[in-house]
Amino acid sequence: MKIKFFLIILSALAVFSIALFCGPKWISPMGLSDMDRQILLSIRLPRVVVSVLMGMALGASGAVLQGVLRNPLADPYILGISSGAALIAAAGIIFGVTIFGVFTIPVLAFAGAMVTGIFVGAMGWKRGGFWPDRLLLAGVGLGFLFSALLMLLMSVSSNEGLKRAILWIYGDLSITDWSIIPYGVIFIAVGLAIAFSRAKALNSLMLGDDLAHSLGFSPGKERFILFIAVSLMTAASVALGGMIGFIGLLIPHIGRFVVGSDSRVLIPASALGGGMLLCIADLIGKSIVSPMELPAGIITAILGAPYFLYLLRKRDVLSI
Repeated sequence: MKIKFFLIILSALAVFSIALFCGPKWISPMGLSDMDRQILLSIRLPRVVVSVLMGMALGASGAVLQGVLRNPLADPYILGISSGAALIAAAGIIFGVTIFGVFTIPVLAFAGAMVTGIFVGAMGWKRGGFWPDRLLLAGVGLGFLFSALLMLLMSVSSNEGLKRAILWIYGDLSITDWSIIPYGVIFIAVGLAIAFSRAKALNSLMLGDDLAHSLGFSPGKERFILFIAVSLMTAASVALGGMIGFIGLLIPHIGRFVVGSDSRVLIPASALGGGMLLCIADLIGKSIVSPMELPAGIITAILGAPYFLYLLRKRDVLSI
């Protein structure tokens, strides 16, 4: 197991390095010119950092949610948090809101995500704890509502912000800079730390509430703590770069195939795997039709959907 995890770390470092130096223009790490150094530090490095942060947040959140909800098809967006963030952020883009300067869209997205998370949590709370079915149904219902409102907003809009909103929703990382990264690091690091600290409890939840009780865990309390972790990571991820699909759904299943179902290993493995997948998707998106760029969210869907169907055919992914 240690060897497998060490190989995952090495693979992640290799992917991150490739994403940094490859692209529409190859930059040799040997003998950097001033222009190459400027491209690396001002454009590519923040983009890779954001890709890693978002991928780690989504991968880890997927691993946690599939355990909390005991649903192999759960992902970070199933609770409607991302839809709430996308609705508020897209409204800000379309209507030209600039109240927070360069931080306007991230702040709006984060606020929308957190308000939605609080509402979903309130709907899923019953008898002193979260009920997985209530959380799931509340999230799905709100997700459909917010998606419909978002489509309504976009259908009646005709200004220049519409295209920008569409690109942002599908994970456009081309406007990434250093300014918002520290805030993303804080929220995602806190979420990851909470999730990893409750990994043993998550293992017990996957075995059923009765067994969790017998092992000394309170299912309602543990679901509440893990829900906070997922909400923080998902909100920060959407605020950093929009909505990226399939990472939270696909990566945990691959992680179980490689390292097993123990959440103490699966959560960090899923985080690293999510970072790798999003880096690869962003690299493909900015290189395949250069000088045009495809949003990373489109690439993850194109890559993820066929592979998930392959897993469904070859393995029993309908289990956690």
